[in-house]
Amino acid sequence: MTDNRASRVTVVDHPLVQHKLSILRDKRTPTKQFREIVRELALFEGYEATRDLPLEDIPVETPLTKTTGKRIAGRKAAVLPILRAGLGMVEGMLELMPAARVGHIGMYRDETTHKPHEYYCKVPADIDQRTCLVVDPMLATGGSATAAIEYLRARGARDIRLIVIIAAPEGIDAVLDADADVRIFTCSIDERLNEDAYILPGLGDAGDRIFGTK
Repeated sequence: MTDNRASRVTVVDHPLVQHKLSILRDKRTPTKQFREIVRELALFEGYEATRDLPLEDIPVETPLTKTTGKRIAGRKAAVLPILRAGLGMVEGMLELMPAARVGHIGMYRDETTHKPHEYYCKVPADIDQRTCLVVDPMLATGGSATAAIEYLRARGARDIRLIVIIAAPEGIDAVLDADADVRIFTCSIDERLNEDAYILPGLGDAGDRIFGTK
């Protein structure tokens, strides 16, 4: 990975993230706990993904004096889950940014070709003025993420940040190759994809484990 490409990938490796990720990987972790940890990791990643949001000065009067504070400048973020597994990360992101708008990008993966198919997409009308936080627990082949990014670019989105929990090197390469500006945030870059395009060591099917449908 070149320096430019490497600068667009951030691994959020805080000790608490690593601890929670190990619980998430464990096949014995029950649905309720799995769902809670996905939410918590989304919150951790949200801090990193929004670290450089622009600020502006505002006057603030404390109980003792007047001062100058800071607030996020311009339109706020949009949280955009790739359905269905991405829904598991939305609550954590909204705990961090309660005023964020939420869109939905519906993609499913063909089990034979592993290619994404769009079936439902709806995003805020002013998406071109917002920081777009695309969330999906798994970045495997990169097909769904790339399709989601292309969909947002076609609607004028300029600042797109892809937030995943687990990423395969193949998926990272696919997303970076397809879009010159997108940034990726992940808790782990795993080893590789297997012959069925699942991430190894991974954590299984995130959607099934979040919603208890395995």
